[in-house]
Amino acid sequence: MKWLVSASPMLVQTHSGRRVGSSLATELESRVVELRHLDDTVSSEELSPVISKELAETESLVRTASFTEPVGRRLFTAVGELSQLAGWVASDAGQYRQAQNFYLSGVAAANEAQDRVLGAQLLSSLSYQIANVGNPADAALLARTAVQGAQEATPVVRTLLLERVAWASAKTGDAEATWRVLDQVDDSYEQRGSVEPEWVYWLNRAEIDVMAGRCMIELGKPQEAEPLLSAAIATYPPEHAREVALYRSWLAESYARAGDFDAAREALEQARSYGSEMPSVRSNTRFEVVERLLSC
Repeated sequence: MKWLVSASPMLVQTHSGRRVGSSLATELESRVVELRHLDDTVSSEELSPVISKELAETESLVRTASFTEPVGRRLFTAVGELSQLAGWVASDAGQYRQAQNFYLSGVAAANEAQDRVLGAQLLSSLSYQIANVGNPADAALLARTAVQGAQEATPVVRTLLLERVAWASAKTGDAEATWRVLDQVDDSYEQRGSVEPEWVYWLNRAEIDVMAGRCMIELGKPQEAEPLLSAAIATYPPEHAREVALYRSWLAESYARAGDFDAAREALEQARSYGSEMPSVRSNTRFEVVERLLSC
């Protein structure tokens, strides 16, 4: 594949001198977008080493190259975005400590870029990981901190940050806070316009409904979650196999917790089929959760 064999913009730069201009920043920004979209259809096992290598090359460049202040902000922004992507992919692969390190180093880069919103996205991403594999109360505090630190966030970015608060709240069992924040999620998304960071391209109504459904399952309302999940899953193309596998696993859990075990087994089988096309530790963990419910 092209993205595995093509030379990164940073590697090309190291062969051509240490003065960095706006053209390299533009190339790097395009490369980050390319890698981010590849995460939709390429497994973390394949993509993680590519992103980690390019992140290391970019970090080396910003430490040793010379550039103007405006170019520097763009370069550090790219480092922050690459760090978020590296952390996300590492977390999907079950490499949680490495993911945390990527997220926190990304916050430092975002600070250098004077991009508080990007810094909030990185902290929010870390909170999501902690909610899933750590202490949900710590995750909720970190997610709320990210929201407070990004007062200038655009509507869709604020939607994303609030979703992480809702999920952490659900994981703590705080139903009142979860429903309140999910209302804020809807309100924020309705205010969306045409100007948003590229890194929220994937957040749409279906994703919002999936998160709402997941929160409902966590808070003991599986029957209310099922229609939201079913409708959202129907919008995903099959090549987005990891997301389809994950979301079908939640659909299977909604059936299992509602007592419809035949439907749960069928949904789990479908989830496993998609999961085999794009392996993920996150997916495998979800399958185990549903299997335990079905074996009780």
